[in-house]
Amino acid sequence: MLRVAVVGSGPSGVYTAQALVEQDRVPGVRVDVLDRLPCPYGLVRYGVAPDHEKIKSLQNSLRTVLEHERITFLGNVEVGGGGVPPERIGELYQAVVYCVGAATDRALAVPGEDLPGSFSATEFVSWYSAHPDAAANGFALRARSVVVIGVGNVAVDVTRILARGGEELRPTDVPHGALGALAGSRVREVHMAGRRGPSQARFTTKELRELGGLPHARVVVDEAELALDPAYVDPSAGPATAVSAPPDVPPLTAAARRNVEVLRGWASAGALGAGPGADPARTIHLRFFLRPVELLERDGRVAGVRFARTVPDGNGGVRDSGAYEDIGAQLVLRAVGYRGLPLPGLPFDTARGTVPHLAGRVLRDGVPSPGEYVAGWIKRGPTGVIGSNRSCAKETVASLLDDAPLLTGRPSVPDPVTALRAWGLRPVEWKGWLSIERAEATLGRSLGRGPVKIPDWAGLLDAAEGAERGGS
Repeated sequence: MLRVAVVGSGPSGVYTAQALVEQDRVPGVRVDVLDRLPCPYGLVRYGVAPDHEKIKSLQNSLRTVLEHERITFLGNVEVGGGGVPPERIGELYQAVVYCVGAATDRALAVPGEDLPGSFSATEFVSWYSAHPDAAANGFALRARSVVVIGVGNVAVDVTRILARGGEELRPTDVPHGALGALAGSRVREVHMAGRRGPSQARFTTKELRELGGLPHARVVVDEAELALDPAYVDPSAGPATAVSAPPDVPPLTAAARRNVEVLRGWASAGALGAGPGADPARTIHLRFFLRPVELLERDGRVAGVRFARTVPDGNGGVRDSGAYEDIGAQLVLRAVGYRGLPLPGLPFDTARGTVPHLAGRVLRDGVPSPGEYVAGWIKRGPTGVIGSNRSCAKETVASLLDDAPLLTGRPSVPDPVTALRAWGLRPVEWKGWLSIERAEATLGRSLGRGPVKIPDWAGLLDAAEGAERGGS
């Protein structure tokens, strides 16, 4: 029998566990899925926007995997950092697969980035997603103008949440404190800005169109900015007005062209949203060809963002035009990508923000280390969609199974949970997670809502321990 630990219970970790127990090359593999948090599902629970119920329903598929008879969930078990060192986890299992994701944001590296009022988008997402590491009252939303830097799906998500009213989010699992702050928000203007054009934006057309369907917000697009984009075609003058790209620049994807078409339609309409005769509470400005160069300060806090105006450079990128534009804001959210963090005890490529590997095998000094593997963002960087983790996990599992003749001869312990407890940890098993789910349903009923997330460590662990006290 082969006993494997998978560190991380997000999609990459769950798909890795699934691939291990469903293969037939090495029968009877047992997998423990460890997570620092007492709750499973990773970014599906703590990263997907609360109003994206269809994507959040992926938890049901992940649940089915974690309930497999040869898979054990062990939450509240931190590996690395202040928790159990990787080498000690290696004493309990014959192989360990690290699926720890990319836990931090990329920095802008511009003056003023650390001013009060400037946050990473991840901090904002963690707050409205009830991540237990987030400050419960971290966002009072007294700002009237917000700048969101970035044009990916995370930027669209935070822009959409800022533009929604509290009543729109009440049916979701947003924690009650965050719901109150969003309901009382003073935000009236949200500026989402990217340094390139819309055809190079990272948001999907579906996410983009959702902005145009918000009932209490209008969307404004500057047609002059769209006209700079190589994908733009002036419908009144025909294709000759398009900015042509050189032959060595990759052709635009169909999705990029659809994004431009959607934005062009909005621009020609003047403004979109809120319905005929409605008085929109908020305005969303979608801006392009703006590169942040400085966060402005007033009275010790952020007061806006200075952007350099950019133009296409003819090679698929952009260059500064020499002009600048200031946008006033009392809150700035930076959504320019994620980055992996080093895990003490494992090698790390600081340039890429990943663990060096060969087909998922961890490389130590360039040599594969049997028994140590990676999958997900810590393996390939923060790229792809949720489904991309399936093929990534399968590649890693194939490497692990190739190594199985060596791995099965290694020692392991028959009861890792007992060992973890002996080391002073308090693992939350599956029945503890189910107890948390029941507590969140009870909390929601008491507030006249559906299930509402518990936002703090103490509350989550107390709910989990209810199972140990006979609450299962």
